[in-house]
Amino acid sequence: MRLCAIDVGLKRIGVATSVFADIVTPQVPILRKNRDQAANDVDKFLSENQIDKLIVGYPTSSVDMQNRIKHFVGLLKFEGVKVFVEEDMSSIEAEEQTKGIIKHQRDGKIDSIAASIILKRYLGCL
Repeated sequence: MRLCAIDVGLKRIGVATSVFADIVTPQVPILRKNRDQAANDVDKFLSENQIDKLIVGYPTSSVDMQNRIKHFVGLLKFEGVKVFVEEDMSSIEAEEQTKGIIKHQRDGKIDSIAASIILKRYLGCL
């Protein structure tokens, strides 16, 4: 089964995939200009990579972000299984894991590493 996790943010969407068991790979993040463009880009990625299940990072601490993420996921045309997984602290954990390894820029790399953490949580690898 091909899995994909997304970490939905207001400016970037982190993306990670798992094709073989518990091997999780961060992907190129999706830069977000607006909701429709971002939803189309996510749908295109899911289709091109033949994803069966979408794991969506879901914050427990912000009702506003929960509503935004639910709305965004509702825009997707993806017909596979969608699962919401608690994402709290995944971005901070991603920054901690990469200190001194990558330069922290606003290019979305941290967002995709956060998505990989979300996917690992789902798979029970953490």
